Amino acid sequence: MQNILLSAATVLLAGSTLAGSVRSAELPQGAAHNIVLVHGAFVDQTSWQPVADILTKKGYNVTLVANPLTSLAADVDATKQALAKQNGRTVLVGHSWGGLVITQAGNDPKVSALVYVSAFAPDVGQSLATLAESGPATEGSAAIHPDEKGNLYIDRKVFPSAVAADLPPQIAVSLANHQLPLNHTAFEAPVDTAAWRDKPTFYVISTKDQVIAPEAQKYFATTMKARTTEVAGSHASLVVHAKEVAAMIEMAALAK
Repeated sequence: MQNILLSAATVLLAGSTLAGSVRSAELPQGAAHNIVLVHGAFVDQTSWQPVADILTKKGYNVTLVANPLTSLAADVDATKQALAKQNGRTVLVGHSWGGLVITQAGNDPKVSALVYVSAFAPDVGQSLATLAESGPATEGSAAIHPDEKGNLYIDRKVFPSAVAADLPPQIAVSLANHQLPLNHTAFEAPVDTAAWRDKPTFYVISTKDQVIAPEAQKYFATTMKARTTEVAGSHASLVVHAKEVAAMIEMAALAK
């Protein structure tokens, strides 16, 4: 999985001035220095690598959380462990399923702002199942099925067009064939904290998303009173539009 996603990053960032940028001498005055990135279901933490590379080269301390995807509690614990290692104010960022994780874990006093990227944003008592049932159906959500052990996957034939239509086809197919499952208990677990109620919140809306409908993303952002930006990308916007996503995170780093 790691090699696949790093290959995607290499393809999309090759020749970019970002790839050869020089680390800034210092961050903007007052900016949070720490960024913790939480990945979604079906992929691993390297899905954040293009964004992490941009932010690291600018001088931020970036941590990629490796979610076990076995339960909401396990993923929240992994994120809290990462937060415990940060020194000072921290921006907590979640993609897709990672939105539930940062909603629950984001009440940590070190967290100065939250950033949702094509992500679910539940309120107290809501689960991924609740949100999926209440929002508009998408090609991707309709293709999520359990295996005989109760682990959830996206249909391999649907994955490339639903999740990663703007990635190179060979990368999208490889991702489909190397998915990391989300345990069904995670799908059903509600959050008991909504950290966005007390933190500055930002949202990157992917207008061509076929997993979380853009209308649902806009609803989440409006409910949270989040500062938003839109990118014309798929659910894989964190890779394809890494520059714009990183810029939103940098904006969040300045939030008070």
